[in-house]
Amino acid sequence: MSTTEPVRTEAVPTGAGEARITYHRAAKPVAVLALGHGAGGGIEARDLVALAAKLPARGITVALVEQPWRVAGRRLGPAPKTLDAGWRPVAERLAGQGLPLVVGGRSAGARVACRTGAATGAVGVVALAFPLHPPGRPERSRAEELLGSGLPTLVVQSAADPFGGPVEFPELPQGHELVTVPYGSHGFEVPKRAPVGQDEVLDLICSAVGDWVLRLV
Repeated sequence: MSTTEPVRTEAVPTGAGEARITYHRAAKPVAVLALGHGAGGGIEARDLVALAAKLPARGITVALVEQPWRVAGRRLGPAPKTLDAGWRPVAERLAGQGLPLVVGGRSAGARVACRTGAATGAVGVVALAFPLHPPGRPERSRAEELLGSGLPTLVVQSAADPFGGPVEFPELPQGHELVTVPYGSHGFEVPKRAPVGQDEVLDLICSAVGDWVLRLV
């Protein structure tokens, strides 16, 4: 018997326009993981695709969320307040479906989840490739968003991320965890010369996120 259900989409009106959820449902879900995309890309990012493919078999429904700016066909994301406005109604809808909701995303999507998670009924945050600072500008730290999420938070960070590697992160509060991904870029891309392959890195990310979500709920 299949452990997943057919993929379907749902439009959600928000104060920033229409957002879109693509559901990758588990047949017998125990939790929902909502994941947003970054500021320059969409839900086709390799880590989001891998999580949506693998976690439903473990009982975790993955909801990939496209921000209104992306649904409208624009190429670059708007200001943080607008991103938050485009996310909150989606997270609130998912939280109201009766299963524990973990919110997250990659890069800018991780920042949105950290800023809004506690207010939307989520039980935890998954921060993929959290952009701790702009490349080459460590003095412009965004650590407060991460440290102030108010929820248990898993950070999955590449060792070579120019937006901030794991060694640059401050001491995390109780309930926060940091997983280091070897060799990867900000997009978790592995160079050909690395002793681990791309599939291995994606498997590591999926295992870490899946294990953490199931422990949490």
